[in-house]
Amino acid sequence: MPEIIAMDKKITLTPLQKYLKQILFTMVFLSLISSVYGLSQAAIGARSQNIEVSNITISPVIQGAFIDALNLRGQVVPKTTVYLDTIAGGQVEQRLAEQGELVTKGQPLVRLSNTSLQLDVMGREAQVTEQLNFLRNTQMNMENNRLNLRRDLLEINLQISHLQRRLKQSEPLVAKGVLAKDRLAEIKDELAYYRARKALTIERQEQETSIRKVQVAQLEDSAKMLQDNLQFARKNLDKLLIKAPISGYLSEFNVEIGESKSRGSRLGQIDIPNEYKLVIRLDEFYLNQVQRGMTVAVELESGTVNAVVSKIDSRVSQSQFQIEVGLPKNTQGIKRGQSINTELMLGGDNNDALLLSRGAFFTSSGGHWVYVLTADSDKATRRNINLGKKNQNYFEVLSGLTLGEQVITSSYGNFDQAQQLRLQ
Repeated sequence: MPEIIAMDKKITLTPLQKYLKQILFTMVFLSLISSVYGLSQAAIGARSQNIEVSNITISPVIQGAFIDALNLRGQVVPKTTVYLDTIAGGQVEQRLAEQGELVTKGQPLVRLSNTSLQLDVMGREAQVTEQLNFLRNTQMNMENNRLNLRRDLLEINLQISHLQRRLKQSEPLVAKGVLAKDRLAEIKDELAYYRARKALTIERQEQETSIRKVQVAQLEDSAKMLQDNLQFARKNLDKLLIKAPISGYLSEFNVEIGESKSRGSRLGQIDIPNEYKLVIRLDEFYLNQVQRGMTVAVELESGTVNAVVSKIDSRVSQSQFQIEVGLPKNTQGIKRGQSINTELMLGGDNNDALLLSRGAFFTSSGGHWVYVLTADSDKATRRNINLGKKNQNYFEVLSGLTLGEQVITSSYGNFDQAQQLRLQ
């Protein structure tokens, strides 16, 4: 076997290959440093943000009297309204009044026509007439039967009287042998027959009297029911002439000649004059604070009038609910639909409270935190606070702020994620 001889060869690196590894390590190191720096700058940016002072509103925390009242606008509406609705419906035949008129109770307002109702009344009248005629005929027949029975009874009594007299006369003749006994027996049999017939006639008379009373009572009840139905139909027919149920202003009257109105349709309304109330809408924030009987100062042309909350409608619509305020009777200088300034006294006033001006910041923070300026006023830091009640101008500060501190009260929409603001 031949001998194999291995020989080592020296490998020589080029300049590019010599520095390539060092260059790669340098690039990786620089990338790591850049990433760390970028993350640190992003974190700093999330905690701090530059803000122009001219774009924000700064308000101081002050001390003073917190008046728990709300300045609101109320609309004047009638205190009592009576609606005009149709009972049977029909077509408008006559318009006898105009919207805005002062009408009196019982005054005709509009006349309707209803052919179906008129035909119904005529049909009921015919039924009543027919029933009354049947009742009269029945009563006449019963009376004739009663008179016939009385006549039969009179004839029977007459026959009994004649037979009793003949029997009395015949008995001595039979005893003397002048009259046959068979003739006397016939008289006795005939007398017994008429006596039995009399008893039967009396029994029949009693039965017919009892039946007649029941039948007449039923017919009278039926006739009375038909008459009541007829009266009810006539009343509906009379109601085709719509009259004012009360005296007042005909504030709405939605009828036109020839127009058809269905049963129960709203024709208009009448408002009692010189009796008004205010309807006020409030933010749902105050739903648990408003109670019936609270004082409301109403600003009229003649001066301020004190009234009270008379009704609370707790149904929330578009983040608001509604209350009603009763105005004193005969209040002068107001009209229906007018808007009036009012002040609702919520109570619980505090004469020595920390106050913070109301602002758009509440939308972002909900009143749970604010940005407070530092002592040198070049920065503002985020701080948790606790706010209480609010009125038209201020929030009541319960905790988290001290007297004299400066607070950003404008909107936080552009920087509400920052922990610190740098003011420029």
